[in-house]
Amino acid sequence: MSDKQAAAAGPSRGFLRGNERLARLRERPGAAQRVGEIRSQMRDMNRIYAKSLADIRKAAGRTQVDVAERLGVGQSVVSRTERSDDMLLSTFGSYLAATGADSASIVVHVNGVDVELDLLGTPGGEEGAARRG
Repeated sequence: MSDKQAAAAGPSRGFLRGNERLARLRERPGAAQRVGEIRSQMRDMNRIYAKSLADIRKAAGRTQVDVAERLGVGQSVVSRTERSDDMLLSTFGSYLAATGADSASIVVHVNGVDVELDLLGTPGGEEGAARRG
């Protein structure tokens, strides 16, 4: 059979074009849910769980001196900040920015609504933006 005849006959039984295969996979019961579970697991595998500010700084590959220079303070101030049990959100946001964080937010769930507070005030970020959960 020539290539022209094969094309006219359509795809063979053993071969499905990419879009056709995806369409069939999407039709499987529970497929979308399983894909969501796998994506969630992948996000979790890429996450580092920090127990302290120092863990965040170390994950960023920065020293206390690096962070201090970015904040315009001495290294001892960064050390005290990392050991602090309580701080202002603005201090926390500044510290995270100095570590090189691309984004940082706190999300609280209230009455069926997720409320997100952008700690870095990133351009395009919606401070205090609420979205349905």
